[in-house]
Amino acid sequence: MKKVFLLFLLFIYLNPIFLFSLQEEQLLTPSGVTVDFVCRAFKPGEVIVVAIKDDSSVKNAWIRFLERRYPMGKSETNAGLLTFIGLDLGLKPGSYEMEIFIDKALGEREYIKKQISILAKEFPLKKLWVDEKFVTPPPEFNERIRREGKILKVIYGITTEQWLGKGFFILPSSGKATPNFGERRIFNNKPRSPHRGIDIKVPYGTPVKASNSGRIVLASDLYFAGKTVIIDHGMSVFTMYCHFSKIRVTRGRLVKKGEIIGEIGATGRVTGPHLHWAVKVSGISVDPFSILSLTFE
Repeated sequence: MKKVFLLFLLFIYLNPIFLFSLQEEQLLTPSGVTVDFVCRAFKPGEVIVVAIKDDSSVKNAWIRFLERRYPMGKSETNAGLLTFIGLDLGLKPGSYEMEIFIDKALGEREYIKKQISILAKEFPLKKLWVDEKFVTPPPEFNERIRREGKILKVIYGITTEQWLGKGFFILPSSGKATPNFGERRIFNNKPRSPHRGIDIKVPYGTPVKASNSGRIVLASDLYFAGKTVIIDHGMSVFTMYCHFSKIRVTRGRLVKKGEIIGEIGATGRVTGPHLHWAVKVSGISVDPFSILSLTFE
C-alpha cells in the first residue's frame, strides 16, 4: 500500500498537468451576477475559462479582450454560459483590460471590467534534423502548402456557438507526453516557428482517441503535419492530431470523447513515430496541458 501511495505521489510530481495549481477568481456585477475565471496560470500559451453559472436573469453575454470578441455560449447539459480565451505565445508581460458585457432578460445591459496581469514565460530552444524537403520545400510543393494553409485558416475561423465537449479533456494517447509546447525550434540549422503543441511518444500503430467530444472538421494528409485530424469542440476550441499512419474518421462526423480517430505514425515533418497534439482557441495556439487541467461543467 505504501509503495502504491509513493508511486501516486511520483506520478503527480512528474506529470505536467499537476505542476500548476489553478488560478480561480470571481467578479460580482452590481445586480449580483457571478462571473468565474479559471486558468492554470496567467502566462503566454495558457487558456482562461470564463463562466456564468445558470442565472435566469442573464440572456446572453460576451467578452472583449485584446481587440477580440468572445461570445459566451451554452453546452447541451448546462444552462450557464462559458467561453475560452487563449493567451498568445507572443503576448508581452503586463496588465491588460478585459471587458464583460451581460445582456439581461429584461432588456438592460451590465458592463464590468477586469485587469488581467500577464506574467513572463521563457521557452527552451531545440535543434532537430529532418528530411530537408520539410525545411526548405521544393518549388513544386509550394502551391500545395499555400492551399493547405488557406484551408486551415478557414477551419480555425469556424464558429460553433454551442459547447460540444463533455466534461474534462483527456490525453489522446498513452505514452510519454513531452511538455514541449512553445519550444523554439531550429530544423537543420534553420530557425522555424515555435512548437505549437506537445509530442506524445508511442509505438507505431497505437490507437489515438478524441480528447473530447466534437465534430471532425478535417481528416486529411497535409504536407508538414502528415495525416491529420482536427476536431471542433465548439466555442472556437479545436484539437489537432498529426502524423497518423492511418486516419479512422471522416470529415463531418460527430465523435465522442475517447473514440478512436487514428493510429500513430510518422507522416509529415517528423524524426520518428509520435503524436503531435495541439489545441487552438479562437485561432490562438495554447498549451494542451493547460486545457487538460480544467473542467467545464
